[in-house]
Amino acid sequence: MAVFCQGLPSGRRSTLGQTMILASLTLLLFWSCPALGKKKLYIGALFPMSGGWPGGQACLPSAQMALDLVNKRTDILPDYELELIHYDSMCDPGEATKLLYDLLYTEPIKIVLMPGCSSVSTLVAEAARMWNLIVLSYGSSSPALSNRQRFPTFFRTHPSATLHNPTRVQLFQKWKWTKIATIQQTTEVFTSTLDDLEARTKEAGIEISVRQSFLTDPAPAVKNLKRQDARIIVGLFYETEARKVFCEVYKEKLYGKKYVWFLIGWYADNWFKIKDPSINCTVEQMAEAVEGHVTTEIVMLNPETVRGASNLTSQEFLNQLMSKLGGKNPEETGGFQEAPLAYDAVWALALALNKTVGPLNAKGRRLEDFNYNNRDITAEIYRALNTSSFEGVSGHVVFDAQGSRMAWTLIEQLQGGSYKKIGYYDSTKGNLSWYGNDKWIGSGPPADQTVVIEEFRYLSQKLFVSVSVFAGLGILLGIVCLTFNIYNRNVRYIQNSQPYLNNMTALGCMMSLAAVFPLGLDGHHIHRKQFPVVCQFRLWLLGLGFSVAYGSMFTKIWWVHTVFTKKDEKKDKRKKFVREAPKGDLDVLIQPLLEHCSSQKMNTWLGVVYGYKGLLLLLGIFLAYETKSISTEKINDHRAVGMAIYNVSVLCMITAPVTMILSSQQDASFAFASLAIVFSVYITLVVLFVPKMRRLITRGEWQSDTQETMKTQGSSTNNNDEEKSRQLERENQELQKIIQEKEERVSELRNQLVERQALRSRRRPSAANQNNSTPLLPIPSNNDPKSLVPPPGYPNPASDNHSLPPSFSNSSNLYQPDGKINRNNCHTSRLQLLYK
Repeated sequence: MAVFCQGLPSGRRSTLGQTMILASLTLLLFWSCPALGKKKLYIGALFPMSGGWPGGQACLPSAQMALDLVNKRTDILPDYELELIHYDSMCDPGEATKLLYDLLYTEPIKIVLMPGCSSVSTLVAEAARMWNLIVLSYGSSSPALSNRQRFPTFFRTHPSATLHNPTRVQLFQKWKWTKIATIQQTTEVFTSTLDDLEARTKEAGIEISVRQSFLTDPAPAVKNLKRQDARIIVGLFYETEARKVFCEVYKEKLYGKKYVWFLIGWYADNWFKIKDPSINCTVEQMAEAVEGHVTTEIVMLNPETVRGASNLTSQEFLNQLMSKLGGKNPEETGGFQEAPLAYDAVWALALALNKTVGPLNAKGRRLEDFNYNNRDITAEIYRALNTSSFEGVSGHVVFDAQGSRMAWTLIEQLQGGSYKKIGYYDSTKGNLSWYGNDKWIGSGPPADQTVVIEEFRYLSQKLFVSVSVFAGLGILLGIVCLTFNIYNRNVRYIQNSQPYLNNMTALGCMMSLAAVFPLGLDGHHIHRKQFPVVCQFRLWLLGLGFSVAYGSMFTKIWWVHTVFTKKDEKKDKRKKFVREAPKGDLDVLIQPLLEHCSSQKMNTWLGVVYGYKGLLLLLGIFLAYETKSISTEKINDHRAVGMAIYNVSVLCMITAPVTMILSSQQDASFAFASLAIVFSVYITLVVLFVPKMRRLITRGEWQSDTQETMKTQGSSTNNNDEEKSRQLERENQELQKIIQEKEERVSELRNQLVERQALRSRRRPSAANQNNSTPLLPIPSNNDPKSLVPPPGYPNPASDNHSLPPSFSNSSNLYQPDGKINRNNCHTSRLQLLYK
């Protein structure tokens, strides 16, 4: 019987008896061989039983269930039987290339290819066009597969991964997130999905601030997410890599109430509990890291109880599938969620082939006539699939212009270790069905970034009042000093201190102290609109006060230096010497706001003002040092002025940079600036005016102008005598040097005279006796005895015991009648000393 079931002989003439016998035999064989008269159509399929997505574990039994039911139906392909030829692609494009070669070059001819896994489907769909083959995928989500020019014969019951993106954007907007981060496995499916997400978020005004990717090791990418403060993170990777990622997430503490992870929903429900030798995290640690994450998943099981083309409800399908799996745990079965898509893919193919039978018969063609060079049959199958529309166990099955499935999106959240449905999204209508049972670790959805709360910081009122009191007392002291100086302006001691300049110093000090009050005004005292006026008033008051006070002291010390410092004295002197954390565990930061004065070119003006005022301070210090030892009658307090300049300069040079550094600390900045003003003013007033008050009070020098005049004249005389004494002392030192040089020269000349005298006496003894009484020097014509008197300090010639012979006066020309020494008779080695 088996031999006859393979086919009956034909082409022979038969008699009537033979015909009757053959008819009876045919009838018998029909009942004994049900498939006798059906032509087989072969489907080449690739089911990944292992690898990144082992979806074939559940999808293959599901497809076989659909084939069994289709082949039993008499209303669908009654003359044909579908048979599945399948291999394990391991979700590996390299392995899939070898298997595709076997499918194409090994009999029988396959009418359709049915791959799973995006990377494998990309390879198969791109090559299928060369063999005029239709490709129908049950488990490929890569957006790249929606390219009709690259994949002209590709269809899929698994929607494109880009269908997740409208749902994600809708959730971002619902939870008011405008800043997200992404991490992806470096494969085409995830790269193209992320490109589509970036375009959609940009259109919605949402920023992808961090975009990380990895090939095999996700550790560096996860660390970068932590370093860049990523909070809302979209993860795109296969299930095996997901375990690696969340092991690193646990290590980096990138989970909890501050973070939300968005993952792909087609992982197994217990994917994080599966032991993986490639990670070193426990199940408890993984469960802690993944808690609260959100998944977006294409609706792969019809939520409604309806009977579709297979005459099964979704629940009935699941029951039959569980029976087919032999009681295997669905959570540990790869592709269990995609099984309805594989089931509906077989039904979509069967219905499409059934639809092509009529048009092909009209053209005199049959499905069994298909070969890899026949485009007409391929075109009919393409048109039939492109117009498919039926109810399946996964929902309503319909394809868009790119061959991708249109479907709803299921939104789930991991709560307490299990996934809970929290909503659906229909991207075709933009309708979000929300259950409202989303659960968060904190009080609600976390912020997409560290929340910065702006908070104005005002000056401490106790500090402001305290400094203001000191400034007020300083102003009173300035008024007292100014009044004292004006009242005693006719007293000679006050007159000798340049009272007008001192008055300007006191006035400038009071203006500087008055600037302390507007310096402490902020939003606690005045309205924001009044700030420009306060800023201008503060700036001008302090600037003018400093200029007037320091300028008057600088003028005084400059005058003393100019008048009483000489170049030779200066030469001699030169030869002799980088946000606050709030209290409590809150995911916020306090951004302190300070009210301060600024302008568009503030740095430029500060540079100019600090520059020239700093030069004046330095020059003032130099002049004060140069004039510290000078005494003068016209300005008798220049030493006190120098001390005040030292004080002001040092405080200004310290205060200016420190206040700029402390500008973010309102209390410290105000205290430093205001106290520097107060102290410099107090010291200036005390140094300049208190000694004058003390002298006038203790000595009573303001009692009468006559007494004051006499005393000041006496003081002036003493000052003049001291100056004259120092000048005479310097002149006396110079004269003593000249006298000493002259004495040395005279002594040498005397020695020369003695030597010549001895020489002459030996040559002319007789002449020496005759002229013994003749004087050595010729007598001047006017007979003035003063001409023979030696200069002060020189010995008298009369006391000289040595006498010269008369003949020596005739031969010596050392002394001329005018009393000067002839230069020609001087010794050359002493000429310089004589005429210095």
